Amino acid sequence: MLALLHTSPVHVPVFDALRDAEAPGLPLRHLVRPELLAAAREAGPDGIAEEVAGALGELVRAGARAVLCTCSTLGTVAEAAGPALGVPVLRVDRPMAAEAVAAGPRITVLATVESTLAPTTELIAEEARRAGRTARVRTVLVPDAWERFAAGDQEGSLAAVTDAVRRERDAGGADALVLAQASMAPAAERFPDDGPSGTGAAVPVLASPRSGLRAAVRLGPVRG
Repeated sequence: MLALLHTSPVHVPVFDALRDAEAPGLPLRHLVRPELLAAAREAGPDGIAEEVAGALGELVRAGARAVLCTCSTLGTVAEAAGPALGVPVLRVDRPMAAEAVAAGPRITVLATVESTLAPTTELIAEEARRAGRTARVRTVLVPDAWERFAAGDQEGSLAAVTDAVRRERDAGGADALVLAQASMAPAAERFPDDGPSGTGAAVPVLASPRSGLRAAVRLGPVRG
């Protein structure tokens, strides 16, 4: 069984649909803990490492053979808890970060929650070191998008993210645009691969859910 730790219930149907497309029949178990993100925004991810480890432990006791953490803010502390739990733990945005590094050295990270920017930037730097590449990261906090998302206005939040992505693509200067949070992923689907203003220059807009799930499925014996 593959378990997923979420900080928003909106991710449950998203990952169920991805499972159906990518790994039909794979048993999933979801644990939604929105209070972990709220606490991390106040105390920082390291300040709630024990609480995150407790949530992951709950999933392992329920039979998880691998865990995917879908919250980018909590990703570092979630992965760090893995060895003590005895199961692989993957943060959903790690494969996306590797893809961004492969696209080129100029990477723009967009987020709707400020606490996500530092962990994502650090992750990209880590993946760049692993690949022996250089990464120059620029960060963009999308104004009002998180407030709309938290209020249940997912379409309004998505519109704000889409506008920010469009501005960054049209401005140029990036080899890849990274949507730091899984909740931002639908914005990536709104952009073709022909680059800003139809120039033909492919500037990928990268999101984490699909690549993250694929990587988690490969972590170990998650079926059964």
